[in-house]
Amino acid sequence: MTAITILMLLLSIVLAAGLAFYQYLFKAGHKSKTHLLLAFLRFITIFGVLLLLINPKVTKSTYETEKTPLPVVVDNSASVIDLKADAAATEVFRKLTSDSRLKDKFDMQTYRFDSGFEPSESFDFKGRQTNLDEVAKNLKSINRNRKYPSVVITDGNQTEGSDYVYSFSPENKVYPIILGDTTTFLDLRVMQVNVNKYAFHKNKFPVEVFLQYSGNKSVNANFSITKGSTVLSRQQVSFSSSKRSEVVNLLLPADNVGLEVFKANLTSSESEKNTYNNTKNFAVEVIDQRTEIAIISSINHPDLGTLKRAIESNSQRKVTILKPNAANSLRDYNVLILYQPSAEFRQVFEANKSAGVNTFIITGDNTDFGFLNQQQSDLEFRMSSQKEDYIAAFDSGFNLFAIDDIGFASFPPLENTFGTVSVKGNANTLLGATIRNIDAGSPMLTFFENGGKRSAYLLGEGIWKWRLQSHIDNKSFEKFDIFADKIVQYLASDNSRKSLVVNHESFYNSGEAIAITAQFFNKNYEFDDKARLTITVTNKVTKQTKRYDLLKTNNSYKVNLDGLAAGQYNFSVRELGSNTNYNGYFEILDFDIEKQFVNPDVAKLSQLASQTSGKAYLPNQVDDLIQSLLSNTDYKSVEKEIVRKIPLIDSLLMLILIACSLAAEWFIRKYNGML
Repeated sequence: MTAITILMLLLSIVLAAGLAFYQYLFKAGHKSKTHLLLAFLRFITIFGVLLLLINPKVTKSTYETEKTPLPVVVDNSASVIDLKADAAATEVFRKLTSDSRLKDKFDMQTYRFDSGFEPSESFDFKGRQTNLDEVAKNLKSINRNRKYPSVVITDGNQTEGSDYVYSFSPENKVYPIILGDTTTFLDLRVMQVNVNKYAFHKNKFPVEVFLQYSGNKSVNANFSITKGSTVLSRQQVSFSSSKRSEVVNLLLPADNVGLEVFKANLTSSESEKNTYNNTKNFAVEVIDQRTEIAIISSINHPDLGTLKRAIESNSQRKVTILKPNAANSLRDYNVLILYQPSAEFRQVFEANKSAGVNTFIITGDNTDFGFLNQQQSDLEFRMSSQKEDYIAAFDSGFNLFAIDDIGFASFPPLENTFGTVSVKGNANTLLGATIRNIDAGSPMLTFFENGGKRSAYLLGEGIWKWRLQSHIDNKSFEKFDIFADKIVQYLASDNSRKSLVVNHESFYNSGEAIAITAQFFNKNYEFDDKARLTITVTNKVTKQTKRYDLLKTNNSYKVNLDGLAAGQYNFSVRELGSNTNYNGYFEILDFDIEKQFVNPDVAKLSQLASQTSGKAYLPNQVDDLIQSLLSNTDYKSVEKEIVRKIPLIDSLLMLILIACSLAAEWFIRKYNGML
């Protein structure tokens, strides 16, 4: 306490005693024991109030010794067992954490890591991924603004995350203990396969394969890609001490629709310690993009052959030319091209009302515009009997799909009946029409979408001239054919909205996160956050079934199916309230990334140690590491003085004492008739 506080306490005693004496002893003519008791109670009351106001405090000092942290982090991934280093890792950890000298000098922190990071003193070495970058981030967060060494017991083979060499803070030394045999073994490895997830049926898709070799002698190896028992590609590759990698690029055929599983294999006559990494499975989903298009026309015209050739330049399209009376089963087609419709098309329009096939209507001199006005509500035609030539004007603001100007303004004019064309619906116009450089005020090529049904209109005949002109300008039909294909692709797309939308991959590698997300929409196509979604997963071979609930996230529902064994699975997602369901399929490929290594990554761990001014050790050098840590004078314990100011009195107890004193004084005065 300060001198001022002591002085105030003394003055409080004098003041309280003076007031009590004056009130009960000085004014009283007869001094009895009752007066003395009342004076004492009044003294307690006044002094207690003054004590609360002064609130005296005493200073208490304690001393605390703060040791330097020493994180000891153990690699808990399965690659440690594959390198036969699990016993060494456990022994090194035990030796470090049981050393009494290290405990006296450091604050020991024990952790383990694989794909995650957690405090632990026990290890099972079953982690499916290795992420040393996660170790660096967590140690920085836990020991923020402190200088400390770290001991990382690992093989250094990272399978996910950023490069750990640059993740650790260079101010804090890292001492890696390298697990596994550092002897270089001859090893051939399929390092990585780059391939698109999807390919189109009857096309070829590119595959890029990275092959890797470790060893000191020249080796000839056979590289092949197989599908089942069929060899699709085979070639010989060579490696040496100076040539340790090879990149193989090839094209594979997509002959069958559906999920196709392939195997990349690298073999040689040399014996290897690890043959698991000689093979890598990969999968591609082959999509049948084949589109059936019907061109329906009652007349013969060069435009029909031009459209057929342009559209069928894409091998996924098939065009059939029909007469109106021969177009019976419209549901067999994805797009109907109605060329210059007339009254003969009445049956086609009536049948398409129920079939709902997207249409591409092309008009010309032989079109019955009165009949066309009756059959559609997108455009209104008020035409004369006079013919006119129309030049195309490209609209750069068109955004339904990506399309470039292929020189439409320089193409020959299309011939159509002169008149007024009024747009009645919500149109997206790609080409406007001009007459001798004057805007005709009507579209030439325009698109509509109503209730999920798409339609397009080309107002003018003679498109065969466009394809010829494009060939003259570009020495190829390619640009015009792409233009025609994009129109067909837009019209062939299914734009129907579904209440249950499920997102998933067709295949996963074992060990990867298997996440399936879903969205459920109400009748107004608004996201329903009160839906109850479940998923049932069935192994196609064992018929074993598992059921899970999908949990709601921000704007979707999600389930993680981690832990499923490699194999083929059917699944069904169901919304329990409406009984809406979605059926799907995925395959888990047999691939264990932790079995790809035959040696620890000595080079990277040594680089990490050098980057942080530490040093790399082997398990049999752990005593040298302990001695180095003990002798390092940079890490000293710090003694801190902690000063606390503690109130001398308890406010609650003092209030109770004052209340009791006042109550006792009142009762005594009441009893003695002094009120």
